[in-house]
Amino acid sequence: MECSYYVYILANRKRGTLYVGVTNDLVRRTHEHREGVAAGFTKRHGCKHLVWFETHTDIEAAILREKRVKTWLRPWKEELVEASNPDWRDLWWDIIGPQPPDLGMGPGSRPG
Repeated sequence: MECSYYVYILANRKRGTLYVGVTNDLVRRTHEHREGVAAGFTKRHGCKHLVWFETHTDIEAAILREKRVKTWLRPWKEELVEASNPDWRDLWWDIIGPQPPDLGMGPGSRPG
């Protein structure tokens, strides 16, 4: 069975503070950043928006790529994001899938 590893960039806003990370579970890790589960850089700086990621099948290649991107100058990181995400959209919804429609039935509501 082949595993996937992800190098990703989070931002607190368009062209704001950036964070580069690596994980084997992009949905779980992004959720942890969004919810501020662990104290650290992303929680302190409000980096909750997934603005770029790439997939690797080899963990060593993913870690090497993360280390390299972390050392890049800021303009290079911004170019990397903007090459695939020029509007700096939060890609969270792209990785978890569409939200179910809001049918106006909150907790305790019953149809009809």
